[in-house]
Amino acid sequence: MAAFNQNQEYVLREYRGQASLPTFIDLYRVSTDTVREVIFDGIEMTTRFAKRSFDILFSSVIMLLGLPIFLTVLLITKLSSKGPAFYKQERIGRNGIPFYIYKFRSMIVESEVNGPQTTSDDDPRITPWGNIMRKTHLDELPQFWNVLKGEMSIVGPRPERAFFIRQITEKAPAYWKLLALKPGITSIGQVGYGYAENVDQMVERMKLDLGYLQEVNILTDLEIIFKTVGTMIGGKGK
Repeated sequence: MAAFNQNQEYVLREYRGQASLPTFIDLYRVSTDTVREVIFDGIEMTTRFAKRSFDILFSSVIMLLGLPIFLTVLLITKLSSKGPAFYKQERIGRNGIPFYIYKFRSMIVESEVNGPQTTSDDDPRITPWGNIMRKTHLDELPQFWNVLKGEMSIVGPRPERAFFIRQITEKAPAYWKLLALKPGITSIGQVGYGYAENVDQMVERMKLDLGYLQEVNILTDLEIIFKTVGTMIGGKGK
């Protein structure tokens, strides 16, 4: 029990000494057995093993065969606007553990000097090339490295920042259930709803992701991947 409580204190604490998120136990008044069942078990071991094996195989193939695309996007990103080609940002992963997500930079440098912000279709911080990348999801390609590292999955709820998780859980406490899974490059929420421009939209998208939690399997993942590819080809992202 002491180890569990220590883990709860750790996984819900942001880096750099910022204020911590409330523990699941204190905030939702649920039993430690319930929290342990959802957070540490999440999905069956066999399903988790199959999902992880698929993630490694799929990411390895994409990174190997897609190397020319990676290099091309990297070069255009570097040459089209001032700043580095890659961008990293702290997100909250499975069990509440923070990690850095990697993307090709689609915005101007220092785009959040005034603090965390969501984006919109006409966001002036997005570069012209960044707009193309976001519509085709090319900016997400570096996240296959996050998958290989075991921080993310191909399919799973999109990882949010602690800053927004506080606001989401105030409106929809059920959000913490999503931390039972590794976050994903794509999700049913991303395909069915898209990017969220504010916290209310994050809550609406969360409802779709909670449905995925009830039917985690490879066939569902493949269906979501195919729909994601259709979004990329059609340039329907943002």
